[in-house]
Amino acid sequence: MPVESDAEPLSLWFFRGMKGIFSLPSLILMTSFVGFSAFALESGVSRGEAVFMTLTIWALPAKMILIGAMTSGAGLATCFLVVTLSSIRMMPMVASIVPEMRTAKTPTWLLLFLSHFVAITAWVFATQNLSKVPRDARVAWFAGFGMTLTLINAIIVAICYGVVAAFPPVVAGVLFFLTPVYFVSSIWASARHTVVKVAFVIGVIGGPLFAVIEPDFDILYAGVGGGTLAYLIDRFWFRRKIEPATAEGEP
Repeated sequence: MPVESDAEPLSLWFFRGMKGIFSLPSLILMTSFVGFSAFALESGVSRGEAVFMTLTIWALPAKMILIGAMTSGAGLATCFLVVTLSSIRMMPMVASIVPEMRTAKTPTWLLLFLSHFVAITAWVFATQNLSKVPRDARVAWFAGFGMTLTLINAIIVAICYGVVAAFPPVVAGVLFFLTPVYFVSSIWASARHTVVKVAFVIGVIGGPLFAVIEPDFDILYAGVGGGTLAYLIDRFWFRRKIEPATAEGEP
């Protein structure tokens, strides 16, 4: 149980949250944004547009999907739809973090504002560290971490946009690939329920399979279909194994 620290101002916890940018998850994400800068440059996205995406579309996969839709000639409505669908996955993350941060005095608008900074890196880091922060200081701590990480990555994109043009393509690709590698390992390590691991395995198998069968809707099919299948497997197989025997089933 973390000790309450009434004597410590919230500004101190805000700065402690800012120090989280030196954590391994944050450093890997920053490196990946160097790769994103190269991807944006090669796709014809301007520096200002890339920085604006980083500030407003925080999740890195959502930015990749948006640029892919733009370069394929998709319309505005289509781009809006694909980014929205890719970001729905953030809703369970927000739903799991907000109850851990809010207090009776926390205004709703502040929680809505901070939800903008919830992505996989912030979710993993907060899940691992929120329990160490006094409840009345968690909002300030998360605000310091999320806002600083977003701003730093926007600065990285602005600076590296022209620099990465001199990088060999394989170097930029490796830098960008660090993030999915970390995401995969972090999600598996932080999974607390069987259904998460089942969905993970199904996604690893179904993602490449649907990419070959139906490349235009591979993420949608693998996500919705794989998630539904994982729920059914967990509901009717794993949960039945741990359910206590009923009185009727006892000999």
